Amino acid sequence: MTVAMQSHNTGQVSTAEKPDLDWSQVTETVRMLNLSVAQIAMAMQDSEESVSALTESFTNMMGNIEQIADAAEGLDEASPAKSQILRDCGSVQSGIQQSIIAFQFYDRLSQRIDHVRQALEQLSGLVADQNRLYNPQEWKSLQQGLRGRYSMREEQEMFDILATGASVEEALQAIRQRLSDGDNDDVELF
Repeated sequence: MTVAMQSHNTGQVSTAEKPDLDWSQVTETVRMLNLSVAQIAMAMQDSEESVSALTESFTNMMGNIEQIADAAEGLDEASPAKSQILRDCGSVQSGIQQSIIAFQFYDRLSQRIDHVRQALEQLSGLVADQNRLYNPQEWKSLQQGLRGRYSMREEQEMFDILATGASVEEALQAIRQRLSDGDNDDVELF
């Protein structure tokens, strides 16, 4: 949901390019937030299409490798090609498994970016609504709603650290420190 703000007098949109009496920095802020939301949404759509194609490709490769390995098993035990084919199949399967792990990191990235998109969209809605903009309870509700949507521990911790007034760099440093200490149980390896 993007928020549009129109001039009360003319029915036209008041912009920095063509300001009228209804122009405000709040309106311009909402426009920039909406632009960010749209850019993130487009990037996510493009990347999801690419990842879907890669996933299908890896699935097909795994099937082909299994067929090659099965065919190699039927070769004569004395054949030097048999052991080479089986080693190569094992190597390719290992590479595919590493790619699948990389997809898990991509999935985490997608989740984070979608959370950013949702947060920007909701922030835009709050800033655009004069009845909510100056109400601390509305801001608290927005923040609690955003915090409640975070599914990853790092997101929740980042929110909590920033909510105390820490800088972005301080929050990033704290999360990086915890991760470098080996406390990262969010990635499944299979």
